[in-house]
Amino acid sequence: MKVTEARKITDSLTRTSKMPGLSYSLPAWECKTGSKLRKVKNSVCSACYALKGNYTRYPAIKIAQYRRLAAIKLEGWTRAMAAQILRQKYFRWHDAGDVQDLDHLNKIYEVCELTPDVKHWLPTREAWIKNELDRKPANLVIRFSPPMIGQRNDSWPNSSMVVETGATCPAPAQDGECGSCRQCWDPLVKVVSYGKH
Repeated sequence: MKVTEARKITDSLTRTSKMPGLSYSLPAWECKTGSKLRKVKNSVCSACYALKGNYTRYPAIKIAQYRRLAAIKLEGWTRAMAAQILRQKYFRWHDAGDVQDLDHLNKIYEVCELTPDVKHWLPTREAWIKNELDRKPANLVIRFSPPMIGQRNDSWPNSSMVVETGATCPAPAQDGECGSCRQCWDPLVKVVSYGKH
């Protein structure tokens, strides 16, 4: 499948200046767990970065996110996603938004299997995914993100957390870019911590 044909099914992907490859953005308004956590004081989602800044400044971004969300249900979505990211070295699932349901997760697994040379990273707040880790493709790192600022979770093979101080993510000191850091995609890095933003 040609990339131009694939885009007709999946819509466009996201190219952020921070990361080393493409990513995939869904509307944060549709996060299953995140939409509940937005109402919880001091939760990470109470100050969600994907509900402000460029995500809301430009209406076209939100419109595209909702098109992508609807596209997940389309026939051929997995092959179309794979066609677009096949030549990437690194891919991030959901620079905004999260996994919607088991069907969505199964499709993500299939895309990862169709792109074995791509390193995939999927951050999530959906705790039910822990029950699906035993069949996770080897080229996918799923990092569970605990809901509260400063909260750590070591029960998953890989996780992340938001901290007030002492973040391990070097991006803020590197003009907001990953640079040469790839710890989010590295399955040997158990916990990645990000500064509150």
